[in-house]
Amino acid sequence: MYFQYPLELIGTFFFAISGALAMQDKDHDWFGAAFTGFVTAIGGGTLRDIMLGSYPLVWIGDINFLYAVLVGVVMAILFHRVFIKLRRTFLLFDTLGIAFFTILGTEKAIALGVRPEIAAIMGMFTAVMGGVIRDTLTNEVPVIFRKEIYATACLAGAIVYLVLDLHTPLERNINLVVSIVVIILIRLLAVKFKLALPGFRRSG
Repeated sequence: MYFQYPLELIGTFFFAISGALAMQDKDHDWFGAAFTGFVTAIGGGTLRDIMLGSYPLVWIGDINFLYAVLVGVVMAILFHRVFIKLRRTFLLFDTLGIAFFTILGTEKAIALGVRPEIAAIMGMFTAVMGGVIRDTLTNEVPVIFRKEIYATACLAGAIVYLVLDLHTPLERNINLVVSIVVIILIRLLAVKFKLALPGFRRSG
């Protein structure tokens, strides 16, 4: 379990940066950026834990998660000009966030005794709901409602993790890394090559 804990903190850190950076083009002050970073970082995990009946909520039971959010928000505020100059910085932090959160959310659901199918959905839910809240707060169409491979990448990574965990002797920490890399690759390749799922249109 020693490998999971730092990954949870790192994922929280990345999502806090992602949330704060989402406010860079909006007419809001630093408190607005900090609040958006906070709810982006803890939103998905909080909703997952409520749905699974896991209490206390992670960020309430462990102050280090709040510190991870604080560090991420402060970095985004202090170095936002640097981040803006870097191409696709927001995409990178968001991708890292969903990759970490998907696998860790899946693991937690399995640990709480739910079926693998439910665990995969909970992993995806953990990853995407923080971004949904972020996009809603910034008056953007949530990314899961756009024609992008986003939640699908999370679900694919969760399935890879569960298959490797349940049907292979692969060491757990290696499985974590492999599954996280799968999500990152799917997401970045989809953006690079403009891959998308077929659109859903009403016939007639």
